[in-house]
Amino acid sequence: MTKDTTSPPDQAGGTVAMAVLNAIQNPVVMVDESGFVVFANWEAEAFFGASAPHLARYRISTFIPFGSPLLALIDQVRERKAPVNEYRVDLSSPRLGQDKLVDLYVAPVLSEPGAVVIVFQERSMADKIDRQLTHRAAARSVTGLASMLAHEIKNPLSGIRGAAQLLEQSAVDDDRALTRLICDETDRIVSLVDRMEVFSDERPVDRMPVNIHSVLDHVKAVARAGFARNIRVTESYDPSLPAVYANRDQLVQVFLNLVKNAAEAVGDRPDGEILLTTAYRPGIRLSVAGTREKISLPLEFCVHDNGPGVPADLLPHLFDPFITTKTNGSGLGLALVAKIIGDHGGIIECDSQNSRTTFRVLMPASKDASLEDASSASSTGPSR
Repeated sequence: MTKDTTSPPDQAGGTVAMAVLNAIQNPVVMVDESGFVVFANWEAEAFFGASAPHLARYRISTFIPFGSPLLALIDQVRERKAPVNEYRVDLSSPRLGQDKLVDLYVAPVLSEPGAVVIVFQERSMADKIDRQLTHRAAARSVTGLASMLAHEIKNPLSGIRGAAQLLEQSAVDDDRALTRLICDETDRIVSLVDRMEVFSDERPVDRMPVNIHSVLDHVKAVARAGFARNIRVTESYDPSLPAVYANRDQLVQVFLNLVKNAAEAVGDRPDGEILLTTAYRPGIRLSVAGTREKISLPLEFCVHDNGPGVPADLLPHLFDPFITTKTNGSGLGLALVAKIIGDHGGIIECDSQNSRTTFRVLMPASKDASLEDASSASSTGPSR
């Protein structure tokens, strides 16, 4: 007779339950009737900066700001014996850190009188995705504007320029400077309209598996040979990163723009530095408009600089058209970057604080595994 080595049903079920809770990408804790933390999944440990055994020694009130609405929610759930949601609750504190804005889901545990489960949904990434979708809507507005400008402005401008050239032939020397000014200004407006016409290009993007490290190394070489020749450019790559499903030329355009912006932000500071990083960040999924499909965006590519940073009032609108911090900038560079990344099904965001600015690009991985190991062919670690 063979000995049964399988786990008892309750033990096996508990193991599965623990695995499921630890797989959830949101912090989940359970507190008992006295307010002590009796369970915390892995995300909760990271959220509170403490291990589950350490959390279990204290009440939940120890880890959240004094007077937090969370405590009132817990009491409300115990009294009503029904779940409650609360949105945009600020848990920022020296212990938890700044910008801890969360959505809360608090529910009773009916099998344990007085016990409740709390699920924390951090708002930072959700808000950034919402802003990204707003940027895409703004880019679509520019698309219609670009099409209108191309038709309604470029044709009259060509007539104005032609008339100025005819006048220049018979004008005296003093007047030729004015006709030349007319020609130069019409050429400048046409050039601006040509740049905006890029937004009206709705053709499908020709994509294939691309080694992002090859792209970033190319961008770094161009930067070091030109606009960033006096700036330290380093990298820290994840050598196991799979290929990204993208158009290589457009990725070069995106990161050249971001690195050039970083170089201009750093300027002539003797300690100026630009850092390029890649990482695998599972858990970010973006819904596709008009379908039930969700795209996973596990690939993270960042451009960091230690320049003065982006003004806080400008940060939420940084990827909107015609928004710029440069004296003579058109405000179309980052809007075009957002359009290209959006066309690839990805998102881009910017964090700027304490003289440290990070542009973060999240994109889908290629389904073709043929290049998944190719990324290791490029730099595999920090270069200093």
